[in-house]
Amino acid sequence: MFEFLFKGLIRDKSRSLLPVIVVSLGVTLSVFFIGYIEGFSTDMISQNARFGTGHVKVMTREYVKNISQRPLDLSILEADKLLEQLNDKYPEMDWVRRFSFGGILDVPDKNGITKTQGIAGGMAFNLSSSSKDLERMQIRENLVEGKMPSGSFEMLLGKGLAERMGVKLGDTITFFGATMDGSMSFQNFTYVGAVSFGMSVMDDRTFIIDTKDAEQILDMENAAQEIFGFLPIDIYDGDKIQEVKNSFNALYENDTDEYAPEMLALRDQNGLSTMLDLMNTFASIFNIFFIFAMSIVLWNTGLLGGLRRYTEFGIRIAIGESKKAIYKSLLLESVIVGVIGSIIGTVFGLLLTFYLQEVGLDISNVTSGQNSVLISNVIRAKLVSTQLWIGFIPGVMATFLGALLSGRGVFKRQTSELFNELGV
Repeated sequence: MFEFLFKGLIRDKSRSLLPVIVVSLGVTLSVFFIGYIEGFSTDMISQNARFGTGHVKVMTREYVKNISQRPLDLSILEADKLLEQLNDKYPEMDWVRRFSFGGILDVPDKNGITKTQGIAGGMAFNLSSSSKDLERMQIRENLVEGKMPSGSFEMLLGKGLAERMGVKLGDTITFFGATMDGSMSFQNFTYVGAVSFGMSVMDDRTFIIDTKDAEQILDMENAAQEIFGFLPIDIYDGDKIQEVKNSFNALYENDTDEYAPEMLALRDQNGLSTMLDLMNTFASIFNIFFIFAMSIVLWNTGLLGGLRRYTEFGIRIAIGESKKAIYKSLLLESVIVGVIGSIIGTVFGLLLTFYLQEVGLDISNVTSGQNSVLISNVIRAKLVSTQLWIGFIPGVMATFLGALLSGRGVFKRQTSELFNELGV
């Protein structure tokens, strides 16, 4: 039976061509959309984890309450003891100190008079060659000018910030800011290189220094504004992270000290929880919409095809086939069409995903005004195993529902009417 129906569909293009095209297009979009959402969310998690949130972040309770202000005066004191505790309790994770602060950068001319000046955000982490954090941040790979800092008080600028300030390698840049205690801080740095983060918000506003330099200019020796934690090979695992967060916070549950440490997960920061949940929900709604839309289209296609095939149905009834058997054959045909269309659509969807994964889509015009959630200027899709089967759900279900609805016309027509279609 299956072979008979399959040959009939192949030989009679009018019965299969349009439904296969419709299913293929729908499945292509569904498969590509899954790859796009996966690539977008993975990149967003990666960028925010590396630069803003870590997989988890440890701060004082008071700091957490004012986290958007990044108050230096609410930082962690005796950070070495806390780091030792974290490394002992969670040895599989990498724990690093980070500083994130703001200030004014001033570039003087040869006479010491201000040439350019602007507000910028500073980041400080371990820039030594053996640092895991340096490898994680991919600063060396994204250096577009100059070299990595190798001595005291050397500074890297974001590519956009360096261009805007008009600095050259070796120029002196004076930092004006505030220390942890609220006093003024002044320090000359040497501009040694520019880095492209691949994010407009970072490229245009950020400078990077080593943690040792930050300790001095911020008066934060053996202190940490934030301590980031990363899972092995920097792969985010939401369940594992939630487990670490809950177990750590339980240690200080009965501690009434307002400066006791508190741990936040990546999802707890920058509105990421809402965004990630929204993307997952949107992906589900997208697939449901395609199932519904394709079912309507295939229903109409089935109705039109059914009108043309009433002669065939009349012949089949005349030779003794029941309406129920005809209906079953229509449903089986729809499954065959759905499988063929899903295979073709999956292939094209994977090809589109691969293209966007390798080439990417530049959205720098959209991300230039984004301040909270870190999003790359170039969006890339990601090939995932889910794409190999996810397209068959809307593809087969839509054709089956379409046939289920349109095939009911066989039962609605009287047997005498179907005989009349024979033209005798």
